[in-house]
Amino acid sequence: MGNDNSSSTMWNGRFTESTDAFVQAFTASVNFDNRLYRYDIEGSIAHAKMLKKVGILTKAERDSILDGLNTILQEIEDGSFSWSVALEDVHMNIESRLTQLIGDAGKKLHTGRSRNDQVATDIRLYMRAEIDFILEEILRLQEGLIEQAKKHADTIMPGFTHLQVAQPITFGHHMLAWHEMLSRDYERLVDCRKRVNVMPLGSAALAGTTYPIDRDYTCELLGFERPSYNSLDAVSDRDFAIEFCAAAALTLTHLSRCSEELIIWTSAQFDFIDLPDRFCTGSSIMPQKKNPDVPELVRGKTGRVNGHLISLLTLMKSQPLAYNKDNQEDKEPLFDAVDTLKGSLRAFADMIPAIDPKKEAMRKAAIQGFATATDLADYLVRKGIPFRDSHEVVGKAVRFGIQNSMDLSEMSLQQLQQFSDKIEEDIFDVLALDGSVNARNHTGGTSPTQVLRQVAIAQQRLEELKKQL
Repeated sequence: MGNDNSSSTMWNGRFTESTDAFVQAFTASVNFDNRLYRYDIEGSIAHAKMLKKVGILTKAERDSILDGLNTILQEIEDGSFSWSVALEDVHMNIESRLTQLIGDAGKKLHTGRSRNDQVATDIRLYMRAEIDFILEEILRLQEGLIEQAKKHADTIMPGFTHLQVAQPITFGHHMLAWHEMLSRDYERLVDCRKRVNVMPLGSAALAGTTYPIDRDYTCELLGFERPSYNSLDAVSDRDFAIEFCAAAALTLTHLSRCSEELIIWTSAQFDFIDLPDRFCTGSSIMPQKKNPDVPELVRGKTGRVNGHLISLLTLMKSQPLAYNKDNQEDKEPLFDAVDTLKGSLRAFADMIPAIDPKKEAMRKAAIQGFATATDLADYLVRKGIPFRDSHEVVGKAVRFGIQNSMDLSEMSLQQLQQFSDKIEEDIFDVLALDGSVNARNHTGGTSPTQVLRQVAIAQQRLEELKKQL
């Protein structure tokens, strides 16, 4: 970063002394908003074309501006562009360089706009592109979950409530539960994108402009759904950034829940899955350790994005209309939320297809936890016993099993009949783990038939969503 005093040529006409060096550095945003360069140039190209259309720029001036902006784009991407803190932000840096390259024509580019509507436009263009990429990563992760569900539609594992064995389910059913979480995340981001895709450019500082601009034309060039309807709101609104962070926080919350389960499942006490070495690390002192660092880190990053959401809400809560310098503080939390979500989704999308479930360990855990107790209660209800009475009967049977270290399925018919004479030989079909999961053969149930049905539906839905991107 340079530290020249070029800013005096941009806005210093009103001032009688130079900005304090510390204040200059303290108020500058170019160190982090320079990532908006591509969108700043994209917006400036559209603005220049519009200014030519309405007669503010000549064809020669427009062409000179476009050539200069493309040269700057190339300079930034090949690393030869010199960023200056003295020029405050990405906008002034690009405009200053444009004027150096093409002369007075570069000074005309800012006609009919302000940095207020310019930055709002840049952020929206940036967010639109990032949301599209994030949506692709969600779909890639969902593909991995669907593939796991298809392969393990009949792989039995214990389902938990309160982290206690509750009922047998299938691993495929569990993977589709994660898939459902991400489907809601996808929908929220698609909905968020609709409000991102509104163009502030043309609102100028806060009241619009006296120049005969054509906002509909600029809107068309930039691919926005429509121009904003109120200039005051357009330059000061950051709802779309807050909304994105809220959606990102929910997505990270879901990934954190998945991470927690993966961490538990890889522990020696559970030993439900094997996580490939490339997603783990070892210990510097304990040679036996294999730590699930990727899910642990994603779980930790969730708090980071939650914090960014609170930061943006707090940033905006007391701001009067219209733009205030406070809004400069929107970018770092927003940018980090984007980067964190993208990185976490990529890690999961790479990791999920590589998970190897340990079928025997999961089945053994399901047997140990009286997972078919509810099936026995349902069996007794079908035999005419009220559910509350059957609940008590099964509770006594479970207590007997605990005292004698045996599962319900390991008890003899005679032992079971001491709790109810309604129990007959067919009870063992009910108490078997496979029989339990197969019996839940309805929409949303855990039976292998239903899992495969939901896999087919999910695959079809994913193909439709890919076409829409």
